[in-house]
Amino acid sequence: MHRLLPHPILAPALAGIWLLLANSLAPGQIVLGLLLGWAIPFFTLRFWPEAVRIYKPLTLLRFTAMVLLDIVRANFTVARLILGNPQRLRPAFVIVPLELRSELAISLLANTICLTPGTVSALLAPDNKSLLVHALNTTDPDALAATIKQRYETPLKEVFEPC
Repeated sequence: MHRLLPHPILAPALAGIWLLLANSLAPGQIVLGLLLGWAIPFFTLRFWPEAVRIYKPLTLLRFTAMVLLDIVRANFTVARLILGNPQRLRPAFVIVPLELRSELAISLLANTICLTPGTVSALLAPDNKSLLVHALNTTDPDALAATIKQRYETPLKEVFEPC
């Protein structure tokens, strides 16, 4: 089964993303989405450095919902900041120490930070123990680092790393 469907969770996720991008539930789009959801993981399997193992799937679902909500909230916050008074912005670089060891989890954390408007992952330390994040507006860099660790890193650690 693993040879035919190497990433059983990624395949439907990619199909769902395709349907969102196509903005259609036409039968042809559904078939194409399912085909892409199967083909992309199948043909890229040799590029995956480690087998993906999800230890807590419900935590992953909660994490995904929380990230989507954070993206919507951050869009409104950034719009208000930019349209309000951009001279009052306090950009800063923040070092976030990492407890994650899985390369996939670290990559997902960095991408999650980039997806949330107002923050960008800038640099991963060579030893993978810290991540440099640029924030559009922060008055407390330590609080931002703590928020990233609590909201994003902790659930990813539960999902992708054994206890």
